Amino acid sequence: MSGPRTPGAAAAAPRRTAEIELRWVGGQRFGARGKAGVEIPLDGDSVAAPSPVEALLAALASCAAADVVEILRKGRQDLTALHVTFRGDRREEHPRRFTRIEGEFRIAGAVERAKAERAVRLAVEKYCSVRASLDPAIPVEWRVVLEG
Repeated sequence: MSGPRTPGAAAAAPRRTAEIELRWVGGQRFGARGKAGVEIPLDGDSVAAPSPVEALLAALASCAAADVVEILRKGRQDLTALHVTFRGDRREEHPRRFTRIEGEFRIAGAVERAKAERAVRLAVEKYCSVRASLDPAIPVEWRVVLEG
C-alpha cells in the first residue's frame, strides 16, 4: 500500500522489479520466498536462522560480491575464490538501525591488488543496488585481503 497522494499530481506507475512473499512459521520465525520459489528462513531471535538484520547484511554482501566477481572477470583476473564478511554497528535505542558497516573481501587467485580494490570500490560505491537502497549517511567501509 502506498502513502497519500497529492490531489491533481500525476503519479507515475512504479516499476516493480522485486517481490518477496513472507510466511509466518511461529514465534519469531518466517519463511521468505522470491521469484525463484526457494524459501529462505529468517528468525527474529537469530536462533534457527539469520535475523532480518543479518539478512540485510547478507543481501549487501552478496550484492557487492556478485558485482566484484563480474568486474574481475571482465578485467580478465583469474579469481578462484571469494569470501566476504560484513559486520554492522547498530544503535542501542530503537529503531536499532545500522550506524556503520564494514566489509572484508578475501580474494584468491591470480588477481592484481589494484584491480581487486577497484572492483570492490565500484561494487560497493557504484553498482550495488542494496547499498544504494540504504541510508547514504551510513558509512560502508571495506578492505581487500588477497590470498594466494
